[in-house]
Amino acid sequence: MIRSVRNPLIQAVRRLHRSSGRLEQGLLLLEGTHLLQEALELGLRPDLVLATPDWQERHGALLARLPDAGRLRTASPEVLAAAATTGHPDGVLLTLAMAQLPAPAAAASAPGFVLALDRLQDPGNLGTLLRTALAAGVERVWLAEGADALQPKVLRASSGAALALPIERMPAPDLEARLVEAQSHGVQLVAAMVPEAAGSVQPYWELDWCRPTALLLGNEGAGLAPELARLADQWVTIPHSPAVESLNVAAAAALLLLERTRQAHGRPAP
Repeated sequence: MIRSVRNPLIQAVRRLHRSSGRLEQGLLLLEGTHLLQEALELGLRPDLVLATPDWQERHGALLARLPDAGRLRTASPEVLAAAATTGHPDGVLLTLAMAQLPAPAAAASAPGFVLALDRLQDPGNLGTLLRTALAAGVERVWLAEGADALQPKVLRASSGAALALPIERMPAPDLEARLVEAQSHGVQLVAAMVPEAAGSVQPYWELDWCRPTALLLGNEGAGLAPELARLADQWVTIPHSPAVESLNVAAAAALLLLERTRQAHGRPAP
């Protein structure tokens, strides 16, 4: 039983709260029973599972699925709470080697469906977007700066989807270059815009989403960078009441990303 927050193992876990600590150790921090279940479903091998005695008593079947029982350590509830980023952890957390995550595909290969995010800041929005992207069959996620997709808040908000997607985070100029490269391979670049944007904007259901596509979504406050909007082949929007200026980016993305699935099933447009 680990009873002290000064234990070196607990201190190492606490360093994973920060991006620098994750890069230094090559590990991610996942918190909660659901994320442990998701990691095991994906065939991932935890580097460490830290759990309270009470949690272990209630989850014997889940513990039996651990590929290496030697990775399990017991901690008091107070120590587990100190190691976690959440105020009320549910009794378990785990660390996972970044090297086990899906590797990014070769830049020169032509993707079928890409989600490109420009400086998205809110971890909750990013996590929700990643969950929807996985459900919609997105093959790659390209992030221009913004929130770190591997931080604990995003991992929780994505319900583990961030562990299953090839995600690349890059400087903003690199995203533009990556999009130009994809465009040269026949991928249509689709920018999501507000309904009153100056230019040729069409309702999202009028676009052929079954073509190889990269969907571009912008920052929550500033929107899509002008240079990325100009690069796009198509501008689409979600018509809505003028009572609100714009939709939440994660809510809007659900309609846009899943439109490809709707069209693939031949269902009539709304």
